[in-house]
Amino acid sequence: MLVFIARRLFVSIWVFFAASVVVFFLSTNVRDPLAEARQLPDNARESAIAEITERMHLDDPTALRYVRWLGDALTGDLGVNRQGQSVNDLLETAFSATLQLITGATVLAIVIGISIGVISALRQYSALDQVVTFVAFVCFSLPLFWVGTLLKQFLALDFNDWLADPEISPMFIGGIALITGLFCGGIIVGDRRSRITAFVSATAAMAVLLYVLSVTEWFADPGLGPVVVALTAIAGAIGFTTLVSGLEWKPPLQASLIAAALGIVAYFALDPVLDDPQILTLLGLAVVAIVVSGAIGWFLGGDLYRRSAVPAAALTGLFAGAVIFVDRMLQSFADYSDSVGNRPISTVGAETPNYEGTFWESGLDSFGHLALPTLALVLISLATYTRYTRASMLEVMNQDFVRTARAKGLSERAVITRHVLRNGLIPITTLVAYDIGTIVGGAVVTERVFGWSAMGNLLTVGITQGDPMPIMAFFVVSGGAIVVFNMIADMAYAVLDPRIRLS
Repeated sequence: MLVFIARRLFVSIWVFFAASVVVFFLSTNVRDPLAEARQLPDNARESAIAEITERMHLDDPTALRYVRWLGDALTGDLGVNRQGQSVNDLLETAFSATLQLITGATVLAIVIGISIGVISALRQYSALDQVVTFVAFVCFSLPLFWVGTLLKQFLALDFNDWLADPEISPMFIGGIALITGLFCGGIIVGDRRSRITAFVSATAAMAVLLYVLSVTEWFADPGLGPVVVALTAIAGAIGFTTLVSGLEWKPPLQASLIAAALGIVAYFALDPVLDDPQILTLLGLAVVAIVVSGAIGWFLGGDLYRRSAVPAAALTGLFAGAVIFVDRMLQSFADYSDSVGNRPISTVGAETPNYEGTFWESGLDSFGHLALPTLALVLISLATYTRYTRASMLEVMNQDFVRTARAKGLSERAVITRHVLRNGLIPITTLVAYDIGTIVGGAVVTERVFGWSAMGNLLTVGITQGDPMPIMAFFVVSGGAIVVFNMIADMAYAVLDPRIRLS
């Protein structure tokens, strides 16, 4: 493994070096950096041109300018831009904004896209598969700027107006309930009677839920409460146990249920701590939840079931903590909404200027600014992950070793999770690594539509001003991310498929 990493690093350094030469020479000729200075009045033109020429070393040959930039970059200094601002400072601000923008969108697109792709492959040519295929192609075809504009109008402006009187219309309740019922009926395995029962039950349950939320005006002052938190944690315990080991083994289920019970106890015991916590406090509690839950799975699982009980219990503990986090965030929604003039979903910028609030209110402020650009990126990326996952799963399901696994008597859950999904994720790993590596460079269109100043804005400003320093800073981050994540993808291949030897 170390030899492989060293070899890849050696090759990547030379590729990175050659690419930096090409990008630098192109960036120095993209536009005249003195164009704006030449339009100044006569009394200021000469001094402005001289100042920019000296700052950007325009009198030196391009090769000498590159060597000077490379020497400074190796020491961590990316120079100054045309206005004399430190590019390091600009890059730090832009990169942090980009991470804030793309992290949630990328994770959601990967998790939701792969999950839908797996379900679509398992229900090949069913009505659910046809609907997923249609929606995926529609989302893939939509221009990002148009999606962003629609979201700003209907999911921000109209939603903020609706919150003043959050009453759900009967037509909307019926539509959402029908969609939910169709989805649940489509994923159920069984005969027609089972699917119809699931459809009717899910439709009725969703209709009742939405009606109750509308009557109680829950959306104006939301919150989950201890009962919903407890039921959600227990449901998570059952779900994670089913996914990891199945319900036929008692030790993993017992460990998960105990982890969920500890989460319910923590809901009340940690009330003073969670009143206005720090981010390090929450991270520490998350680590404690994973360790304690994993330890429960270790002791209850024993030698025979430990391999399944530990991850099931650890996931349940982390999930219970996430539910408590969401509940605390929702309880602060009413106060935050009042503080921003009842306009919680923002359409422009990364944060409310000069806003000060509790930890939960500040988190809601960040979420309100991230909601629209994140949803826009997820809708566009979702189709790619869904289609790739479906195609990869279908290809693996027709392999001989899958038929052998079924012939040996393995349960369908074990066949899908241990054999089909694991091998089907190999091509998806390449896609994920490339996607993360490229999106770290910024989402130019999304940033422009929603008024974010991040990596994409750093690149466009450098191009429009003919300034190679911001462009090279963009290249260092985005190019480095592509190299690193592709190396991680190569190492992940060996984890997913033992037949792959890195040597």
